[in-house]
Amino acid sequence: MVVPESIGLFALTSLALALAPGPDNLFVVAQSAMAGRRSGWAITLGLCTGLLVHTSLVVVGVAALIQASHIAFTTLKVAGALYLLWLAVNSWRAGHTGAGFTQSERFGRLYRRGILMNITNPKVTIFFLAFLPQFVDVEAGSVASQTLVLGAVFILVSLLTFGLLAVLAGRLHDRFVHNPDVQKGLNRVAALVFVGLAANLLAGEVNS
Repeated sequence: MVVPESIGLFALTSLALALAPGPDNLFVVAQSAMAGRRSGWAITLGLCTGLLVHTSLVVVGVAALIQASHIAFTTLKVAGALYLLWLAVNSWRAGHTGAGFTQSERFGRLYRRGILMNITNPKVTIFFLAFLPQFVDVEAGSVASQTLVLGAVFILVSLLTFGLLAVLAGRLHDRFVHNPDVQKGLNRVAALVFVGLAANLLAGEVNS
């Protein structure tokens, strides 16, 4: 079992990583600003569910296979980038038609959107493969059990941090929800954020 000191240090490190600008928290902020904190929480829960998948992959060693296979890594990367570009198009169009990311969009659809975005980003799995083992002590027991505990801590920290970001960004939406010009501007900004995230994902290398 992971010693308490290691869990504390890991939790603090995870908090710093969750607060650092990245695809997941930017996605939560953009969605919350466009459609409110409830939508942001749906995305947050989806992203954290995706982290469960990444933790499991690390435990069974699939992450190492993805890292070693350029084709597998590239396929996931391109799929994730195309999905982000699709989100960007829908967000941009919402400025004209009101379609796409709206306050009435179903919670379940946004939850699945968060899962899909997270699991189609192979860089998250590679990050877990490089990050979690640094806090594992092979003399402290099962490596798989320790990895699962650390993964759970990372997910909990991400859930609380992204949830807070959803609430804060949701206030921006609540303030300007009745202003069509502001809402249109938020949709346009979100579209640019999604394009930037797609470009960042495509720029990653298998050994990054």
